[in-house]
Amino acid sequence: MKNSNLSRSIVLHAIDEPIVGVKRPTPNQRFRKPELSIQEREHPDLLDSHIQVEMLYVGICGTDVHLIESDPLTQYTLTSAPAYIPVQGRIIGHEGVGRIIAAGENVTGLQVDDIVSFASITNCMRCDSCRRGNFNQCENALLLGMETDGLFGTQVNILASLAHNVSSLVHNDEDLKALACLEPAACAMNACDLAQILPGDTVVVFGAGPIGLYSAIISKKVFGAAKVIVIEPEPFRRKLAEEWCDVTFDSEKFMASPPGKVDVIIEASGHVDNIPHIFQEINPKGRVVLLARSGEPLILDNVDHMITQSITIIGCRGHLGGSFAKVLALYRSGNFPLLASVTKVVDSLEELLDNLIDTESISKDNCKILARIAK
Repeated sequence: MKNSNLSRSIVLHAIDEPIVGVKRPTPNQRFRKPELSIQEREHPDLLDSHIQVEMLYVGICGTDVHLIESDPLTQYTLTSAPAYIPVQGRIIGHEGVGRIIAAGENVTGLQVDDIVSFASITNCMRCDSCRRGNFNQCENALLLGMETDGLFGTQVNILASLAHNVSSLVHNDEDLKALACLEPAACAMNACDLAQILPGDTVVVFGAGPIGLYSAIISKKVFGAAKVIVIEPEPFRRKLAEEWCDVTFDSEKFMASPPGKVDVIIEASGHVDNIPHIFQEINPKGRVVLLARSGEPLILDNVDHMITQSITIIGCRGHLGGSFAKVLALYRSGNFPLLASVTKVVDSLEELLDNLIDTESISKDNCKILARIAK
């Protein structure tokens, strides 16, 4: 299927310069001097397995921010998440909702004018991990907007298997904005599932960014945690979280006086050095879920406590395996406030680019920033 339409997109360029001597460099050891720009490109041919989507709303994720930020000394990108930036640049972005305007010949179950939101992990369905049902750990996974071109464009070509048809849930513009947040909410759902939260548990969430906020909401509203504690250094985000948890701490207060015995820790801030400060307070059979990447080591000085109390530390990536369906069912029933994280909506790719560049404002003055792409 031929398509000659032009699309405007936010594209990331970087210098591919792996650190000498590193056998398997991660992105923060390979790509230097990341730089964003808006480019106009002609669409490639629409592959038989893909759909072309007019983007309606897109959302900024912390992973996007880490990809475009760089170390002030080395100028390597900060992200340790899988990413590949080709010579022609990478269209970034993996959160959003759009309208299908064309479909490849082999696409089934979707049609033109359907409203779709997107998973962000392409899995192969062939490797041992996939065949065992561990789709988020696919050995050949590709991340949307990181390893394949993403959603920050006026029109994008996306693998159809990533699309979730949400047309029946869209009644107004508020629904569109809410469904643009589906991917981070599904990531939080996966984290809470892995944490095996039980009614009566005390849950500590580090970080009140979108995924941390959704984790607090799910812990309380879906799993019935007795007490949810959020620890967040930024006053704006801490205030936002107050509605959805029982107690909030700033970092200094937490360091001075940890909040007592806990059953579950969800680390959504990327600062894993928080965990040793509360590790001794974890109850028997406690669970620690790590889902925010920073590339920093986790150092525990009380492994005996972990052994004695049978504490589990779990890595958490992704949202495949049913998390999308769970969030959509909750939203359909009116039991999931997806808009709770949205604090700002901008009206163009240009404004989106400005906000991406002003990374400090994202964490200090906002939680989830959305951009309206199609008018």
